[in-house]
Amino acid sequence: MPDLQRLVWLLKFAGKCTTGHLEHVVVARQRMLRLSEALYADFFEDEKIDSDYEQRGILVVFKSEAAMQEYTRMNDYLKQFGMEARPFVGDALLQLEPALRDDVYGGWYHAIDSHLRPDHFLRGFKQILIRKGVAVEENCRLLNLHSDGAMITKAETSSGIYTADAYVLAAGAWAPEIFRKLKMKLPIQPGKGYSITMARPALCPKIPCIFEEKGVVATPWESGYRLGGTMEFSGLNIRIVAKRIQNLKDGAREYLKEPIGEPVHEEWVGMRPMVYDDLPVIDRAPGQRNLLVAAGHGMMGISLAPATGRLIADLVAGRDPHIDISPFSIKRFQ
Repeated sequence: MPDLQRLVWLLKFAGKCTTGHLEHVVVARQRMLRLSEALYADFFEDEKIDSDYEQRGILVVFKSEAAMQEYTRMNDYLKQFGMEARPFVGDALLQLEPALRDDVYGGWYHAIDSHLRPDHFLRGFKQILIRKGVAVEENCRLLNLHSDGAMITKAETSSGIYTADAYVLAAGAWAPEIFRKLKMKLPIQPGKGYSITMARPALCPKIPCIFEEKGVVATPWESGYRLGGTMEFSGLNIRIVAKRIQNLKDGAREYLKEPIGEPVHEEWVGMRPMVYDDLPVIDRAPGQRNLLVAAGHGMMGISLAPATGRLIADLVAGRDPHIDISPFSIKRFQ
């Protein structure tokens, strides 16, 4: 049966596919990324977390010359924001990344990017929070937020009732379900992504690689290796479609000499919280003065997390936000 809500979302997404909106998104997102970059630098200077954090850049790789040249338009656009890449072709590319196959045509190297292992980072971050006195309730499901009409009075969970001065809804793709119970809407659709986490192959990439033509990403860590990709709009579900997993492997085989490591530790799906205008929601909820929303980060949750945390903290504390948050206002949907 057709999902009319998803159809409306897709039509609104299509309406945002314009050059003008692209510039709006890039400018707003760049401000957040720069804030996150500075916060990550401060954090890793103060805290030691075994998260395989490295600044090795990102390599956007192409099998064909035509596809490589097509990316020139995007690279020219990114120059005005200081995010341009350098082209590498043939032997120069293989010297930069020896794990690539000899028949790969070329790639664009964005040197400023960093990467880390999200599960290790979150595990270490949780321990730091606990050490600092934060109470973490695990395996606890949020069932409802209760309001007196002007503010949230309590959170009903599977572990009991909790009360607070301020509440932050940061539930990713599940945020609209909670919002709906408050008679409000958030235009977030779950975009299912697939990944395979495994041991490093003998010839493992040194640099994270995006295989643009196949929609596959290969991410190396000191502690492992991951293939990820796809964007499936099939609602909130964690069903693994075997063909999607196989597509990741097949796509990587076209670019890498050794695309698969053994053993495979995990085949996994995750729900990306996608907003049709490709910007997160960071704002106070309408009509609920002590409820804040931090959701809709799409495929950039880890990248935008520190900036989001700082902006939400500013709002909770009544401070002026570090950057302009008007592009992330929930009012843009009204």
